[in-house]
Amino acid sequence: MDDKPTLSATPPDETREASKSPTRWILRGVLLMFVLLVALLGYALYLMGPTGVTAQVQIPRGSGAAAVGRILEQAGLVRSGYLFAQYLRFSGQDKALKPGYYRLEGNGLRAIALAITGESRPLTVRITFPEGWRAVDMAQRLSENNLDGPRFLELVNNPPSELRPAEAKGPTLEGYLFPATYDFPLDFTAEDVIRTMTRRMEQEFTPEAQARLQQLGLQSIHDWVTLASIVQAEAANSGEKPVIAGVFLNRLEIGMPLQADPTVAYGLGKRLPELDRGAGDFEKDTPYNTYTRRGLPPGAISNPGTEALRAVLNPVRTNEKGQKYLYFLHAQGRLFLNVDFEGHLRDTAKYYR
Repeated sequence: MDDKPTLSATPPDETREASKSPTRWILRGVLLMFVLLVALLGYALYLMGPTGVTAQVQIPRGSGAAAVGRILEQAGLVRSGYLFAQYLRFSGQDKALKPGYYRLEGNGLRAIALAITGESRPLTVRITFPEGWRAVDMAQRLSENNLDGPRFLELVNNPPSELRPAEAKGPTLEGYLFPATYDFPLDFTAEDVIRTMTRRMEQEFTPEAQARLQQLGLQSIHDWVTLASIVQAEAANSGEKPVIAGVFLNRLEIGMPLQADPTVAYGLGKRLPELDRGAGDFEKDTPYNTYTRRGLPPGAISNPGTEALRAVLNPVRTNEKGQKYLYFLHAQGRLFLNVDFEGHLRDTAKYYR
């Protein structure tokens, strides 16, 4: 019986193909995963990358990473607020968020994160308050610069205890709002503005200044601020302030009424040029009328600057003969001083036309 060759049921080529199939599918799977990984990485880089948008945004106080992410996404500065929040948390920068207004460019997550956590300062507005301005004038300027002027004035006129400096004994905070140039963040509240200004004023209340007040016969820092505000309102220039301060200190010393026109105007809610003697303004009794009442008014009539405050501490009280000045007169662009009423009347008749 002849031996016959055994026939294979699977052709050799098909056997080789079958043996390669698992490897092929593995390679295809690896390639697919690589493509997906590259796509995901590219998409993540796209989400983290620049948007080309420039916008102004506000980061409210107390905002967390998620809230900030939503704000930036709505402004178009980032493409994914969620991814930005995760970036802040992962980098630990969520603990360093600084509230305020920012003008930001969509230069990528890292650049924006640096801008709102430490590299940049929030947007500010620079406001100058001239010496001698009243609180009502300051409130108007705040409003003109998009800060809350009405609330500022309300708090000045009815200050809560937490905003009132210990030295402020008057009915309002008038006099304690130091006139200067300030850079206020755009998200500053009226309370923030008042704290900034009153704390600056408190820097003037040095131990040396307080010791000097006792020598001058002033009872308190409040008396000093009040008198300085009157000097500020009466003086036409820096050189006049020490001698006008001397006149008022001399009058206080002998119990003579101060008779300062600006106090009358303040008590009536008027500006100095609006006073009308014919209408009896100077006879209308208010707590601030220093014609009808002796001594200092209950509080300041404006917000004095450093010059007026120092003029009160360093007054010129006497002439070359040692006689105390009691009267002054502005006329023809000059200041005329006298030690008695007769001299004052002569100068008034001669120069005041």
